[in-house]
Amino acid sequence: MESPVTTDDETDNSWTTADETDSPWTTADEMEKEKCYDPLDSTLTFVEKDDLDYLYDDFKSLRAKMSCGHGVTPSSLTQWCRVLLTEGNSSFRCGECRANWPYVEVRKMALLTPQEREEFEKAMAANAAKDGLDCKLVSISLKMTKQRNYEFCWQCLKEWKGERPRSDRCDNEGCCNEALKTLKTCKDIVFARVKGVTGCPSIRACPTCGSLVEHNSEKCKNVTCLRCKVQFCFVCLKITKVCLAIDEGGYFRVCSSGVAPRQTSIPVWLKKS
Repeated sequence: MESPVTTDDETDNSWTTADETDSPWTTADEMEKEKCYDPLDSTLTFVEKDDLDYLYDDFKSLRAKMSCGHGVTPSSLTQWCRVLLTEGNSSFRCGECRANWPYVEVRKMALLTPQEREEFEKAMAANAAKDGLDCKLVSISLKMTKQRNYEFCWQCLKEWKGERPRSDRCDNEGCCNEALKTLKTCKDIVFARVKGVTGCPSIRACPTCGSLVEHNSEKCKNVTCLRCKVQFCFVCLKITKVCLAIDEGGYFRVCSSGVAPRQTSIPVWLKKS
């Protein structure tokens, strides 16, 4: 897990989970090892090269229809799904008609290798956690398991063990919500210019979207979350406007409501539609 980045009243930063230097695009080596459909696979519906495929034109494989009706090749689908994951999505959709694609379908139609499956599932889990997914239990139906429900944990990506429903972890050894662990174990902060504040954790979960934010101890107690752009008080965890309405002119003053305790849950971002 990466370290949270520092933020204060003049910088916008938040918890990050992806290496932004990684390119989602297929490399030359990957192009040489292009995945191709078996033309004898009767479970696929093949389409003409120029028909329906809105993704890429440079792949040699036959094109096959997704459930939404649009055509893909294994490599073009893999590449498109990598783009979606890089953008922070935890699920997959058609870039043309916006129809949702189940992961089971993506895994089959993209001919994902074991390494790619691991890559995708880790990214899906990280993005889901970043979006504040409370329910870690996911049930999917797999043809390879004869339609039995396979329940797995978004957090450790192993088959679910233990009681359900539960949002903090499953009973697999080593399963742990790293964000909650960080909130629990981070050191207290000593503000350079906000006097009289004691017992305030140095890392907070944004009260709006749940992203982890670390204060650099300088300047005022107000921070801006890079992810949702909402300003909040690092001490009392109230939205800045609310905090200042209670303690007028109090950017550098102790909050009258005191220091909010360490958070034991991650706020879920209720995005406006």
